[in-house]
Amino acid sequence: MMNKRTRAKRTVFQLVCMLVMLAAAPLAQAHILPGQMVGLAHGLAHPFTGMDHLAAMVAVGFWATQCGGRAIWLVPLSFVTAMSIGGAIGMSGMTVPFIESGIAASVLVLGLLIAAAVRLPLAASSILVGSFALCHGIAHGAEMPVNASGLAFGVGFVLSTIVLHGWGIALGLLARTWGSPRFVQYAGAGAAAFGLYLFIV
Repeated sequence: MMNKRTRAKRTVFQLVCMLVMLAAAPLAQAHILPGQMVGLAHGLAHPFTGMDHLAAMVAVGFWATQCGGRAIWLVPLSFVTAMSIGGAIGMSGMTVPFIESGIAASVLVLGLLIAAAVRLPLAASSILVGSFALCHGIAHGAEMPVNASGLAFGVGFVLSTIVLHGWGIALGLLARTWGSPRFVQYAGAGAAAFGLYLFIV
């Protein structure tokens, strides 16, 4: 017999997987034009082409799990929403300073929060994560291929981000289920070290 806590963790994990599949389903059935195909393919790949993006997005899932409660889905949702806005800004060609510094800061700060197991109020967590997400979104949008569809590119990097958040949430839940919360903190320390490296190089 599973206890309530284990059932709750399994339910959250199943919901994450279901959301990813539901988000991807319409794209699988759509009639995609050449420009849209280019945009979608590049958008899907973009978060995976930079370790800074990948580390930050998985870290968001880790930290959301660590915070628990509604933060498990609201913190990632805040990231995705703000990143989408940032993506539109980046695609518009608007020049925004210190974007790379903001991305490095996101990895460093999120890593430190995870390593220290810091739990902020939900509103503060969402605002903090959303601020970092704007930087990631602007960077994504600014690097969109010239011949790509902006909508398809945006859908692509949003879907990949949801998947990366899902990985972080799933790993965090598994660590808690196995009684190994220290694993998450060690992962946070590693992310913080990587964020510091990004500032130095």
